[in-house]
Amino acid sequence: MNVDHFLDGRLKLRHLVLVTVVADEGTLVGAAKALHVTQPVVTRSLQEIESIAGVELFARGPRGVRPTQYGDVFIEHARAVVGNVRAAAGRINELQRLGMEPVRVGTILAGAYSLLPQTLIRLKKTHPHLTVSVVEAMPEELGLQLSRGEVDVLVGRLQPSRPHATLRHVRLYDEPVRLVVRHEHPCRGKPTSGIEDLMDLPWILPGRNTQLRQEIDELFDCRGLPLPANIIECSTILTLRTVLLETDAVAPLPMLIGARDPLLAVLPLALDTVPREIGISTVADRPPSASTRLLIKEIVAVARETDSALLEPRR
Repeated sequence: MNVDHFLDGRLKLRHLVLVTVVADEGTLVGAAKALHVTQPVVTRSLQEIESIAGVELFARGPRGVRPTQYGDVFIEHARAVVGNVRAAAGRINELQRLGMEPVRVGTILAGAYSLLPQTLIRLKKTHPHLTVSVVEAMPEELGLQLSRGEVDVLVGRLQPSRPHATLRHVRLYDEPVRLVVRHEHPCRGKPTSGIEDLMDLPWILPGRNTQLRQEIDELFDCRGLPLPANIIECSTILTLRTVLLETDAVAPLPMLIGARDPLLAVLPLALDTVPREIGISTVADRPPSASTRLLIKEIVAVARETDSALLEPRR
């Protein structure tokens, strides 16, 4: 492979867009439809890219195409380049339209329920023309979007840095996990010595591929208990909250979800899970825009009040 071939002018942005679409669609026919071109155009362009790269990027099969090991590497970087170009276009468009760049913020359950909404309310009072796009997804997907430049900042539980990007983490506060129920739940006011007393209730647990779920599973295992027999797996707050309000279900959640919702309550039962470090994550070698800095500044201000609230004794 000649590395200079990537920089001699033959590799075009359209090539990068093409490989990402082919990877997403899984077939050349699907990629052609998505790009509004014919299949021969996709085939010819893919051959051009593989000729420039000097390796096969996709393995062809009767049911479509799949990336080779070389293709996986190329596609990852192609997504990052395409994401950065799209971000540049969006920033320029917003600067032309409003004089301020948009901010794209990724979040998960711990950040979406209290910290981020309160931040946005305050931010829009002082900067009403600042556009903020909120993206909710699983932590792994958000980490990928951050590294590709598809979001500018992450808010929520801090995750370890991934191999594909060096992230800068700023810890804001620790939020414990507690068992949350509806305010009129029959268990409220009754003595509860541990999760053993709640095994017959419906439980709402996070999805299996989340860090909190792993901790909950380990908690039951350490107590020598099987998982409850009646389980719903859900990490979506709207669905989760509705089920809590209309059933006797119990859910291990970041404490503020139960403490700040007048229709929900926190059971007085400590859980031996790892404290959730809530904070901000950005890409270390990508300076945040002025708009992103405004958002981060407001997040920090709201977090200071949240941290103080967590330290106050609760009735």
